[in-house]
Amino acid sequence: MAGETDLNKMLASLKPKLHDEAYIFGTFPQAHYGDHSELEPIASFVEAEGLTLVIPQHRAEQYGIPYEAVFKCITLSVHSSLEAVGLTAVIATQLTKRNISANVIAAFYHDHVFVQNGRAEDALAALQALK
Repeated sequence: MAGETDLNKMLASLKPKLHDEAYIFGTFPQAHYGDHSELEPIASFVEAEGLTLVIPQHRAEQYGIPYEAVFKCITLSVHSSLEAVGLTAVIATQLTKRNISANVIAAFYHDHVFVQNGRAEDALAALQALK
């Protein structure tokens, strides 16, 4: 099933969902994809500086992983195409109006927006206002 590419249709069926779990972004120099599976990462990215993992905050604390900030994840329930144009820009602009950072990870079916833990409810309300 192909994802949606029409921006107006995507916004009309956005249905943002705020997850309960708190997450951190951790970096692991000299690590490789697949390392640190015990941390239960929900996302990873290999950069020149090391492996970035998005992991539950409780796992970071359990394993003594340092972090700078805590985030909540808002999943945009619309099945957006990876070739869709404009959705990330609209989301980022809407959150920028409220001074909320947007760290967006696009997966095959959905986009996932990581926002500051203390601003998660505000971010959800801002995204629900989009139509």
